[in-house]
Amino acid sequence: MAQVFVTGGSGFIGQALVRRLVGAGHSVGVLVRSEASAAKISALGAKPVRGELTDPLTWRDDLTGSAAVFHLAAETDVAADRARHELVTVRGTQAAVDAARFARVPRFVHCGSEAALLAGDPLVEVDETAPLRPDSDAAYSAAKAAAEKIVLDANAPGFATVSIRPRFVWGPDSFLVEGLVAAAKAGQFAWIDGGRHTTNVTFVENAVEGLVLGWQGGRPGQAYFVTDRHRVTLRAFLEEQFEIYGVDVPIPDMDAETAAEEVPVPVRWFLGQQCTLRTDKAATELGYEPVVEHAAGLDAVRNSVALSRA
Repeated sequence: MAQVFVTGGSGFIGQALVRRLVGAGHSVGVLVRSEASAAKISALGAKPVRGELTDPLTWRDDLTGSAAVFHLAAETDVAADRARHELVTVRGTQAAVDAARFARVPRFVHCGSEAALLAGDPLVEVDETAPLRPDSDAAYSAAKAAAEKIVLDANAPGFATVSIRPRFVWGPDSFLVEGLVAAAKAGQFAWIDGGRHTTNVTFVENAVEGLVLGWQGGRPGQAYFVTDRHRVTLRAFLEEQFEIYGVDVPIPDMDAETAAEEVPVPVRWFLGQQCTLRTDKAATELGYEPVVEHAAGLDAVRNSVALSRA
C-alpha cells in the first residue's frame, strides 16, 4: 500500500478517486480549503490537508513520503473570466508541480481534458498527437492546454508526469450533467444544430480507472485519452439523462448560425460539435478498459436520483 496525495479531491471526479484509493488500502491526503470540504474528505476515510492551491508553501510539506500526486484541482466554471482560469488552473497546476518536486514525489498524474485541444474545429477520430491549443479563444480550453503543457514539460528523471484526459465525465451527482439539467428545466438549454453529434463520454469510475493506471504504468511525459469506448449521439445521451432527472419541459432547437451569436465558447463547441477520441494508446500502454459499461452507468444514475428523491 502507498501514501498518495490528491488536489481537487472534494470534486466530482476527485471524490470517486479518493474512494477508490482508500478502498484499495492506500493512505490518502487531500488538499482542502474549507471546513465543509474537510468534513467530506474525512467521511471518505482520507486525511484533509488545509492549504491554498496557489501557495504551495501552505501544503507542500504534507506531500513528503508520497508515491504520487494526483492533480485534479482546476477552475470548472467555463464562464469564468480568463484571469480566474489563469489563477486556478494554470498557476494552480504550476504550484502543484512545484510542491511535488520539492517533496521529491516520484510521480505526478494530471487530470486533463479534450477541451485542451478545442479551438474551433470538431475533434474527429483524434488521438494524442493532436496539438494542445493554449491559443484557444475559450479561456477554459486555453488554460487546460497551458496546464497540461506545464505538467508534461516538467517530466524529468525521478519525476515522471502523466496526463489522463477523460471526455464528458458523467455518473451519479455529475456537476456537468446536473448543470445541463438545471439549464433545461429553466428553459436555458437548446439543441444546437439538432444536437445529433457523435461524441465520446466517460463514466466517472472509468475516468478514475484511467488515473490509477496512469499512476501505475503511464509512460513518463505522455498524455492518454480515456472514455467509455461506447460512442453516443449527444442528444440521445442527454435525453436519457434528462428523463432520469425529470426534465419535463420542451427543449427547442437552435441553428448553428444563431448559436454562433448567442452561445459562448467552449459551450458551443462542447454541445454543437462532433467529438470522437481514440483510446488505442491507453489500451495498449496502460491496459485500459472501461470498468463500468454504459448501461450499468445509466442504472447507477437512476438509482442515485431515486434515492435522492426518497
